[in-house]
Amino acid sequence: MDKKRLMLILTWTCTLIWMGIIFYLSSQPATESAHLSTGFRKELLSILAYFIPGIENMEFQSLDFFIRKNAHFTAYFILGALTLLALIHSAARKPANLALLICILYAISDEFHQLFIPGRSGQFRDVLIDGTGAVLGILLASIVINRISKRF
Repeated sequence: MDKKRLMLILTWTCTLIWMGIIFYLSSQPATESAHLSTGFRKELLSILAYFIPGIENMEFQSLDFFIRKNAHFTAYFILGALTLLALIHSAARKPANLALLICILYAISDEFHQLFIPGRSGQFRDVLIDGTGAVLGILLASIVINRISKRF
């Protein structure tokens, strides 16, 4: 198998696996999703406690919300970058535009999917957060790819 074909298969495999991870996390009922956010918050606060003693005992009501929305942003930041790489290796025309379209359509389908999960809801705000993450992931990946291709 030649190197180009291998890169094509690898980039699309990574993209599809990441989409599967997003789907899996979106399939969790609200109680499991909240438990994951709470666990992350506790870990974050225990790390911050090394720098700010006593912070783990403080009440942060909006921190869980921030963590959940940041997870949306980060997941789609990564998806945007992976999708762009896969499309570049596919020799797609206007890969950045196509990557953004794919990510936004996936975000919309993800929010629709959540309508059928107990305790979850589909929110337009989350599509906007996902889209913003995808845009920045695509932008950063484009910059890195351009810099690397100019060097070599």
